[in-house]
Amino acid sequence: MSEEEQGMEASMDANGLYREDMFTDRRVGSIRRLTPVTSGGADDDSRATVWVGQTQVITPGGAMPLNFEIAGKTLEEAVAGFPAAAQLAVEDTMRQIEEMRREAASSIIVPDGGAGPMGGGPGGSKLQMP
Repeated sequence: MSEEEQGMEASMDANGLYREDMFTDRRVGSIRRLTPVTSGGADDDSRATVWVGQTQVITPGGAMPLNFEIAGKTLEEAVAGFPAAAQLAVEDTMRQIEEMRREAASSIIVPDGGAGPMGGGPGGSKLQMP
């Protein structure tokens, strides 16, 4: 463990606490309602409720979980906004995967052309054959 990791403490933000409730249709996904609370556990009406959708997409590599925020003030609004928010999350995830593929492809090092494996030409081995 590095010195920096040893010095880090896992401390919770007492001013940023939420109570979590889960709603699901047991078919497509679930919605988590994060209700802001005070450090004493009472509802904190000065902060907005956060709605987080959860679903998964089946890919050739297997199931990929998706988590995404949903705009809305009520459960009814969150349920209505679930499909559009899920679609945006899928599109964003696909863009990220494509970007990672491009980065991986561009990081492949291709040796320069030139003399064969025993030659000493440009890009070849520095070894000289007598």
